[in-house]
Amino acid sequence: MLLRIQDLRVSFRMGAVDGVMQRVQAVGRGEVGVSFDVPENTTIALVGESGSGKSVTAMAILNLLPDNAERQGAIRFMERDLLAASLSELQALRGRDIACVFQDPMTSLNPVFSVGQQICEPLIRHLGLSAKQAMARAEALLVEVGMPEPKRRLAAYPHELSGGQQQRVMIAMALACEPKLLIADEPTTALDVTIQRQIMELLARLKDKHHMSMLFISHDLGVVGEIADHVVVMREGTVREQGPVARIFAAPQDAYTLALLACRPTLERRGARLMVIDDHIAGHTPDVAAKPKDPRAPVVIAADALRKSFWLRTGVFGRREFKAVKGASFSLRRGHTLGVVGESGSGKTTMGLTLLRLHEPSGGPAGGSVMFDGRDLLSLSKREMLPVRRRIQVVFQNPYASLNPRFTVGQTLVEPMTIHRIGDNAADREARARALLGKVGLDEAAMQKYPHEFSGGQRQRIAIARCLTLNPELLVLDEAVSALDVSVQAQVLNLLKDLQDELGLAYIFISHDLAVVRFMADEVMVMRNGEVVEQADVEQILDRPQQEYTRGLMAAIPRGYRAVA
Repeated sequence: MLLRIQDLRVSFRMGAVDGVMQRVQAVGRGEVGVSFDVPENTTIALVGESGSGKSVTAMAILNLLPDNAERQGAIRFMERDLLAASLSELQALRGRDIACVFQDPMTSLNPVFSVGQQICEPLIRHLGLSAKQAMARAEALLVEVGMPEPKRRLAAYPHELSGGQQQRVMIAMALACEPKLLIADEPTTALDVTIQRQIMELLARLKDKHHMSMLFISHDLGVVGEIADHVVVMREGTVREQGPVARIFAAPQDAYTLALLACRPTLERRGARLMVIDDHIAGHTPDVAAKPKDPRAPVVIAADALRKSFWLRTGVFGRREFKAVKGASFSLRRGHTLGVVGESGSGKTTMGLTLLRLHEPSGGPAGGSVMFDGRDLLSLSKREMLPVRRRIQVVFQNPYASLNPRFTVGQTLVEPMTIHRIGDNAADREARARALLGKVGLDEAAMQKYPHEFSGGQRQRIAIARCLTLNPELLVLDEAVSALDVSVQAQVLNLLKDLQDELGLAYIFISHDLAVVRFMADEVMVMRNGEVVEQADVEQILDRPQQEYTRGLMAAIPRGYRAVA
């Protein structure tokens, strides 16, 4: 057995109260811990919601935990007791025999070192290669992970690469010393469907080529079904069920496993509301009928031949034009949702930011037009745009990055109302902020807390509440649920639908997840390399796609997303 975890329990010391040390147990319950095996040349998946303890379990293997963590039980790797290993012994294992690939490569890669320097580091440290030998091996590793122009990429810095390319660099670093075990912690969560499939196929191919085992951590059973041999389902620090992947999908034994399989939107059905984990476990079926959309509702925003270019430096004096958006056109009615889909780099986010004038349009009249309330937004001055910004708001993918960490939630919600002079006085604005927290499903006590005190789903609710403070007519939702686990994603999507029905909001819903787009959108626009390749109502796009590119996006979706329909 390559790795054996027996009765693992992990707690975190939270400080003393009245002389008694307080602890929070993240893995295990009481004296009952987590147990599972990782055989050689096998992929084991740890699955569960955020907070289930799956990442803490994996990080406990190499003790990549904070100093206040306490581990109990047994972790044996190739018959070595890792709980008893010293720091120097663990450092010898890290990157050599056990390597890690994390969810967000941009925060894992060092921004001040080039790609080549970062891949060379473990080769020089663990294998004793010279700098020249390590750089040659680094180039070979980039070739192996499918990096375009590998020699040139060695000199690039992380910010110069796309998300998929950054993840390929992380995989190259992890494979540099040919480890026996690869820990992949949510390595595909925020990637678009085609890049996600490429990374999954790459991991599977490299696992077989190097005869290594993989511990694959995910909240998404649809992805797990594509790559794992054996599944361990966790909730609240305990193992609820484990078994071969085929059995887990065909005949789950635990109600929680069944709920995980069923709570995400699928390509085969479009309900009025998604059931969340607790609904499934309790056997509740939401009795909510879809609110019909008014086909004659007034048009909120209409874009015509929208264009956006960036100018890139080439050489000392040269410049070249990169056309990010090439003539996008659409109209959106009140209470309707336009889904915008495409791979990373397709121009969908740039289009959304240009609509908001967060990117300045290109070429004057040649940059197209965006009509909102009878005015072309692209021709307005910054002063003229200020009152318009109150009516068009945006929700970004990462709420932790878009919320000010130094502001309490109350300050975050009150500030935009103060700027736009909404409310009669400070007390009125604070009362409105408290009411909005209730509308998005948060308690009034959240007013005094800071963003870091909330989960990802709660932070996204705060970001939505901040948008609602200004009574907007249009929300641009840029990958607003892509990094959330399936249950929290269902809660946020239900919230967005409820708010749309109640307030008549129009949404531009930017996403790489076609199943989520099917649930949310009335019309879909497919983008590739800055161009709109297909545009129609959601059923036609997803059931009868006309373009080969759209059919390719559909084919890249993990089979598990269809299997639970």
